[in-house]
Amino acid sequence: MHRCPRARSPEEILYHDTERGKPSHDEHYLFEMLILEGMQAGLSRNTILKKRENFRKAFDNFDYHKIQNYDESKSLELMNNPGIIRNRLKIEATIKNAKSFIAIQKEYGSFDNYIWWRTKGKQICNHFQKLEDYPTTSQLSDIISKDLKKRGMNFVGSTIIYSYLQAIGIMNDHLQDCEYK
Repeated sequence: MHRCPRARSPEEILYHDTERGKPSHDEHYLFEMLILEGMQAGLSRNTILKKRENFRKAFDNFDYHKIQNYDESKSLELMNNPGIIRNRLKIEATIKNAKSFIAIQKEYGSFDNYIWWRTKGKQICNHFQKLEDYPTTSQLSDIISKDLKKRGMNFVGSTIIYSYLQAIGIMNDHLQDCEYK
């Protein structure tokens, strides 16, 4: 079995084989991955994947309707939760991003409509041969990042958004010889 070499731990292998590069149009999943990608900033994917269930419990299963209403008390509870990334800026960004996510849903009918319209609903399949070929950003991630920031989101820089686009399947960047391409 041949897969992309970045997938090494059991969590990374499961994510690689079942999620990464697979198109998703599920609002809940789109929000979850947006938050997890932001939480990953400065950390390894493996760290986030190992804590994923803890994040789900701590953040009400990524229910953005609940998260938008988190108050200072809930923020303090999250800051004291050793099972998640206890970064105040990332926690505050999660709350802020939930509000922006809902505003985008109202404007576009769904976040799915917003995030997929730039590719007309089509997946972008790149044909990289080796890890060194991977970019960290793209013109598309630059555009979406800039727009999300304008809409009030945080932890949505172009590198984070490029990884997000891979996570939700807009970008299929599995290496050309990966059987999960």
